Amino acid sequence: MSIHSTAIIAETARIADDVSIGPYSVIGPGVEIGSGTRVGSHVVINGPTTIGRDNRIYQFASVGDDPQDKKYADEATRLVIGDRNTIREYCTISRGTTQDRGETVLGSDNWIMAYVHIAHDCVVGDHCIMANNTTLAGHVQVGDWVICGGFTGVHQFCKIGAHAFLGMYSIIGRDIPAYTMMGGQPTVPKGINSEGLKRRDFSAQQISNIKNAYRIVYRQGKKLAVAIEEIAALASSQPELEILLESLRSSERGIVR
Repeated sequence: MSIHSTAIIAETARIADDVSIGPYSVIGPGVEIGSGTRVGSHVVINGPTTIGRDNRIYQFASVGDDPQDKKYADEATRLVIGDRNTIREYCTISRGTTQDRGETVLGSDNWIMAYVHIAHDCVVGDHCIMANNTTLAGHVQVGDWVICGGFTGVHQFCKIGAHAFLGMYSIIGRDIPAYTMMGGQPTVPKGINSEGLKRRDFSAQQISNIKNAYRIVYRQGKKLAVAIEEIAALASSQPELEILLESLRSSERGIVR
């Protein structure tokens, strides 16, 4: 274990033997940090917070502090972070609230750039990229492999489907279906994230099937319920459409369309 002499570590914090903690960082009670994780200087981590293996948390990040919610009254909520995440300078990640699931969750293998805010009760999947100043309000759900361009802002309770791509300065007030590209102010659909899918080894046929499903939702003037029925019929022989179908069916705020 490499802990700088100026770091302040609570007696009840549980830290793996090979964790590195830099100068002037503060690790509070109820914090658990897994093997191989490196914490930079001037980082504050409060608990209850569980951080997995091989994460890198850069200087001046604030992780696991109280939620920015006026209803919060010091209840015992928590933050759970997976493995191999990069959390850059000045990021803020809050614990959950009892009005929702009671915890905020950040999965594994995510790249969280400077000044990103992940609010209370958010659930972020795996392999996501959030560029500088991305802001998730409370209760947001983000699927796997989502990319958020710089200064993206997401309203409370919105859901962003897996493999979606949000362009720089996107303002998200409704749900984003899986596989789609969105951008502009107001945010509008731009097609599917075909380049991202190629990089993740989706076949040409799978990408063609997803494009066809996108046309059903966005280019044929159908009511959403009708489009969902058509995609459901295709999904039995095109299983890659199940992710899209689930993101459409689970929408509660309505989709960006």
